[in-house]
Amino acid sequence: MEPVDRVLVDVTFLEMIHPPRFPAIALPSGFRIEQEHKPTVALYRQLHTDVGGKHCWWMRRVKSDEELAAILAEPRRSLFLLKEGGVVRGFFEFELHPHRTVNLAYFGLVPDMIGRGIGRAFLSQAVDMAWSANPLRVTVNTCTADHRRALPAYLAIGFRVLGVVREEWDIPLRLDLPIPEHLTRL
Repeated sequence: MEPVDRVLVDVTFLEMIHPPRFPAIALPSGFRIEQEHKPTVALYRQLHTDVGGKHCWWMRRVKSDEELAAILAEPRRSLFLLKEGGVVRGFFEFELHPHRTVNLAYFGLVPDMIGRGIGRAFLSQAVDMAWSANPLRVTVNTCTADHRRALPAYLAIGFRVLGVVREEWDIPLRLDLPIPEHLTRL
């Protein structure tokens, strides 16, 4: 059995059943969102390392290249990059679910973009793009391993909490992920 760090995490599930009542916030000058139509496994791994490295984004990182390639090939999945010039500064991923639901599966910025006022506009644009698909609802989840401002940001833009589930995660030590101090180790 592989050595792991066992942690206790609260996962909050959220939904939005109507578009925000205010227009999307414009991205700062020099930033743009581009859909990555044919993402490579290497790019996807790098995004999860760069954006999620400090927040225990481990679930995609333990998958084989073949498993990730299959995920990326799913026709109801799309990946979008936040770029400043030609440099990737963040990303988000949509999953289209049955019953006209768009799930914001992943969303985040690289660490040096956090605290610069970009996240609010980036999230606003992502939510606006989700609603452009004419869904009946948009969903997302966040957890206590994510950045402390993630849940308040989702609530501020119009998501509402559906429920919270406590999960035990076995994070493989080989990933060498820092475990946030506020998470309870079991």
